[in-house]
Amino acid sequence: MKKREFDVIVIGAGSGLIISSYAANKGLKVAIVEEGPFGGTCLNRGCIPSKMLIHVADVIEIIKKANLFGVEVNVNKIDWKKIQKWVWNTVDPSAKDIEEANKSAKNITVYKTRGEFVDKKVLKVKDELITAEKIFICAGTRPNIPEIEGLNDINYITSNEALRLEKQPKKMAIIGGGYISAELGHFFSSLGTDVKIVYRGERLLKNEDGEIAEAFTKIVSKKYNVMLNTDILKVSKKGNNIAVKLKQNKKEKEIIVDTLLLTTGRVSNTDILKVEKTNVKTKNGFIEVNKYMETNVPGIFAIGDVVGRYQFKHSANLEANYCVYNAFNPTKKIEVDYSAMPHAIFTSPQIAGVGFTEQELKEKNIKYLTGKYNYYKTGMGKAIEDKDGFVKVLVDLKTKEILGCHILGYDAATLIQEVIVAMKNKLGVKGITDAVHIHPALPEVVLKAFNSIKGINK
Repeated sequence: MKKREFDVIVIGAGSGLIISSYAANKGLKVAIVEEGPFGGTCLNRGCIPSKMLIHVADVIEIIKKANLFGVEVNVNKIDWKKIQKWVWNTVDPSAKDIEEANKSAKNITVYKTRGEFVDKKVLKVKDELITAEKIFICAGTRPNIPEIEGLNDINYITSNEALRLEKQPKKMAIIGGGYISAELGHFFSSLGTDVKIVYRGERLLKNEDGEIAEAFTKIVSKKYNVMLNTDILKVSKKGNNIAVKLKQNKKEKEIIVDTLLLTTGRVSNTDILKVEKTNVKTKNGFIEVNKYMETNVPGIFAIGDVVGRYQFKHSANLEANYCVYNAFNPTKKIEVDYSAMPHAIFTSPQIAGVGFTEQELKEKNIKYLTGKYNYYKTGMGKAIEDKDGFVKVLVDLKTKEILGCHILGYDAATLIQEVIVAMKNKLGVKGITDAVHIHPALPEVVLKAFNSIKGINK
């Protein structure tokens, strides 16, 4: 079998493209191995298309809320095909453009196929073997498929397929209670699908601050059917539909849906790559790396979801930038700085968080103070009629360092940005309270949350 040597191999064309681009611009011979569309999960199956679709849901919710402001208007029609065309006519050409740009780039060879390790630093790609001194594993994750009786006999979908459905489901069961469940529940229910979220936990979004998760669960339970403390016993065909047998609070019941969506976590793609053949260590399927993104095998690095530290596009980009620097500056390596790593959930209401949750501070026995302020108590909060939204802050009792901030409400993903900047630059509470906030703009709710902290001299 033909064997070809490169200076660099990058497996995965998502955030890994940051690395391949750098290496190629340095004149190194680079191989990119990617079986799917370029741009990774974010562009093709995640962040970008989902947020475009969710914006449609947000528009519908605004229309439905218009009567609060004396505007009588109704949603008369949902043009599913037009919505889908709008999204994928944006996403698919972008992915193709990225792929073509890499295929025509100097010093880059694209292998549009699945690769797998067959020996130390040797990958098999179709009928060819490739090797390199430096290999970067940026191969991501895929949806986890739980063990449910009868699942193999029905046509279920995951988040991979949910965004590209040809027809809008009439009745959908979403299995899982994390952020993907919450976002897709918001999208489908707002467009008129009868949604049931089935989750074995006591509340949705268990990894969020407890107060945020509790409030969110109560809010969305009024919009669609949230079935908590519920286990899936069995699924089966029932004509053109799917019967889902459940057990909730020791009572068995059955629901009938036309679409079953599984959002039960994600698993690493290391098994597909057969990384054990190159002696790379894994834990629970995720690649183990040190603080410089190095694996246990010299010259092999890993970033992004396949590592499992944070499964966000922005964290993968952060890791890629540190990784590429460390790989090509081995005597000046820099530890990845994950401080103030934020996240957002694009639901209705939106959720955003950065830093510790209150339950984490209690577990770590860290002394803290809290501040909280409701949107509706501010001028703009009142103007937009957001009666559910609030900002919650957590501050170190002695140092006044910002330990965490959690927001539920309109535009939470934008509002939290000033807190991220303050935390990243270690500005403390005064980094927020000393800044002049425009009145009556919505960011005042962040200022007022920090000003509401009792027990410290700001």
